[in-house]
Amino acid sequence: MNDQTLVLDGLVVSGNNSFTFSERVEYLKKYGSHSQSFSTLQPGMEYFDMPGIGFIGYMRTWGKSYVLSNPVTHESNFELILTEFHKKHPNSCYIQVTKAVVDILHRKFGLYGTQFGSESRIDLQKWSLKGKKKQILRTAINQSEKNGIEVKERYSDDHTREISDAWIKTRKCKSNEIRFLIRPMNMGYKENERHFYAYQDGKAVGFIYFDPVYEKGQIVSYVPNISRACADFKQGIFYTLMAHAMEVFKEEGVPYLDLGLIPLMLAKDVEEQESKVLKNLLKVVYEKGNFLYNFKGLEFTKSRFRGDIEKTYCCHKGALPMLEFVSMFKLTRIF
Repeated sequence: MNDQTLVLDGLVVSGNNSFTFSERVEYLKKYGSHSQSFSTLQPGMEYFDMPGIGFIGYMRTWGKSYVLSNPVTHESNFELILTEFHKKHPNSCYIQVTKAVVDILHRKFGLYGTQFGSESRIDLQKWSLKGKKKQILRTAINQSEKNGIEVKERYSDDHTREISDAWIKTRKCKSNEIRFLIRPMNMGYKENERHFYAYQDGKAVGFIYFDPVYEKGQIVSYVPNISRACADFKQGIFYTLMAHAMEVFKEEGVPYLDLGLIPLMLAKDVEEQESKVLKNLLKVVYEKGNFLYNFKGLEFTKSRFRGDIEKTYCCHKGALPMLEFVSMFKLTRIF
C-alpha cells in the first residue's frame, strides 16, 4: 500500500485515482444526483476515491484544490468522504455544493459556506408553456417557426465546431471555452448525452447538449450544459431548443429538468456560516462585472422557465478568499 492510501474502518481510502473508469461510471449512475456530477468526468479532473463509498472530483491550480459539486456518493457518506479528503487537502475550496456539504465543512473545519449562485429545477410533469410569465418563451418559439426553424435530436456532429467557434467570438470570454464549472464540449465519455439541433433551410444553426442526472441507476433529470447558436441568428433559439427537448423528456417520463448554475444569483439574507464581506463583493461583481461574464443575461434567460430555485454555495477558509477566486477564474479560463 503506497503512502497515499490508508485503511479506515476496513475501507481503503485513496487520493490516487484508484477506481477504473468503469467503476467511476458505476458510482456516477448510483449517486450522480447533483447537476454537475456528470461534469466530474471531464478531462483534467483528479479524484479522491473511497472504494465502496464513492469519489470526489477536483482540479488543482496555484497549489490549491478546487472541488466541483457534491461528492459522488450517498448523502449519508458525505461526512466520511469529506473528512478524509479535507485531511489530505486542507486548503481546498468547494465550488457549487449544496447546504448539506456546507453544514459538514462549517461544523467540522470552520469553513465559510457562502452562496455562489443558484440552481433551478423544473418539474416536467407539471411543465407547460401556458401562463403570462412564459410569454417570452412563446414569442421566441413563434419567431422560430416563422423563420423556418426545425428542431431534431441528433447524435452525429453537425457543424458543431463551426457554430461553437463563431459563438465563442461573440462572448465576453473569447479566447477559450470555459471549463470546470462548465464541462468542455468534447468529452471522451458521452453515455446518455442527448443532443438537440435547430435547423434553418437544412443547415444547423444552434444546438444544446444535455447531460444526464442519475439516482439509483435511473436518469431522473437532464441538464443543458453546452448550448450554442449561430452568431447571426438571435430569435431565441435557446428557448426553442429547450422547449422541444423538455417536451421529449416529459413524454419519456423523465421527472425533472435541471437548468444548472445561475452564477451570482444571490439571496439578500446572509446566513450564519456565510462570509458577509465576500457575499457583498459578489453582489458588486454581479452589478459591475458583466464585462467578465454575462451574469445578468444568464439569470434572465434561465428565470423565464420559472423553475424551483435552490441556493448553491462555495466553501472557503478565509472571509475574503481573493487569491482563491482569482486562481479559480484562471482555472475556468474566464480570464
